[in-house]
Amino acid sequence: MKVKINPLFALSNRELEIIQLISQELNNDEIAKKLAISKRTVETHRKNIFKKTKVKSVVGLVMLAVKNNLII
Repeated sequence: MKVKINPLFALSNRELEIIQLISQELNNDEIAKKLAISKRTVETHRKNIFKKTKVKSVVGLVMLAVKNNLII
């Protein structure tokens, strides 16, 4: 039997934090300022989030987060 592992288990705390900020409609610049990190770091986190979750859009990412109770 093949067990499907939830891709959210592979996300770091920072990646989960960025998903929450994306769901608040913050752009990369705003997220970078809020977290006191560079815009490039935010872009890298976003790229990794999309790769790990296998979603193709922000809408898909937010839907996945809502479905898994990461955001309200």
